[in-house]
Amino acid sequence: MDLATTIVLFALGVVLVVKGGDLFVDAASWIAERSGIPKLIIGATVVSLATTMPEMLVSAMAAAQGKVDMSIGNAVGSVTANVGLIMALALLCMPGAIRRRDYLLKSILMLLAAALTALCGLQGEVNLPAALGLFVIFAVFLWENIREAKKAAMPASARAAAPAAPAAAQAQDTPASARRVLIVNVLKFIFGAAGIIAGAQLLVDNGSELARLAGVPERVIGVTLVAVGTSLPELVTTITAIVKKQSALSVGNILGANILDLTLIMPLAALISGKALPISAAFARVDLPVCLLVGLIALVPALVRSRFSRWQGGALLAVYAAYLVVTCTMA
Repeated sequence: MDLATTIVLFALGVVLVVKGGDLFVDAASWIAERSGIPKLIIGATVVSLATTMPEMLVSAMAAAQGKVDMSIGNAVGSVTANVGLIMALALLCMPGAIRRRDYLLKSILMLLAAALTALCGLQGEVNLPAALGLFVIFAVFLWENIREAKKAAMPASARAAAPAAPAAAQAQDTPASARRVLIVNVLKFIFGAAGIIAGAQLLVDNGSELARLAGVPERVIGVTLVAVGTSLPELVTTITAIVKKQSALSVGNILGANILDLTLIMPLAALISGKALPISAAFARVDLPVCLLVGLIALVPALVRSRFSRWQGGALLAVYAAYLVVTCTMA
């Protein structure tokens, strides 16, 4: 296969992943909105899981095909891109005060996952104990969000006392219209998932081919082109949140997506490969420390000062740009 065809197929994979993720997020968001769950929890659970599907499928397929560097590179590179590029844009455009308690546990879980992953780099592999540790962090994350959702749910007495919807609105919510909305969202879910799966396969296959034709390691393709490509759903979600001035949805989505990237994708890839995932020296020296560094820059000052600042966004972009330069130079 020549270079031009490979690039076209890779780009097609990105388009399918992005559009599939967009449809999938629409369907997931509709479900979340109907449930009445607060936006921060929606961002950190439903939307995060939906926007993390591209990374999950790409890494799983890469691991199944024995392309370990691409599998790990996609997971770690996506976290670094989510924070160093996407969250940086959100902080530059939407700095502001936060309630520390809304972000404290999720931030700690993300930093713990990044630190454990960096420790795996020192050991040279993601072994079974490390995978179990990451799964435990995921379980705590899931428990916390379920607890918050239950806490935020309106009590039955409050629901009974709530004012009834206007008659006109009730009249519009006919069985036929409700069924039509349900069908539309089911189709979005199906076609979105199909687009993500097909796009992920194209990204893995043609990402590997690009690495071979360009003479660069699969790791570089994984942490740059593939990672940024699979992070585009998060970018789309963040841009939408910026336009609508919904900073909680944007940051909540990024935090949740990063926790899922680190605590689900790498252990899942290890299970699929059937053995401990080896981590190369380049990952241990560069990619994993940078992943932890951008997390610290983004979260620690915000937790200490109870606000996100523009300087954090600028610092994150600077670190991410330097990381890309170093990564491409090492190739």
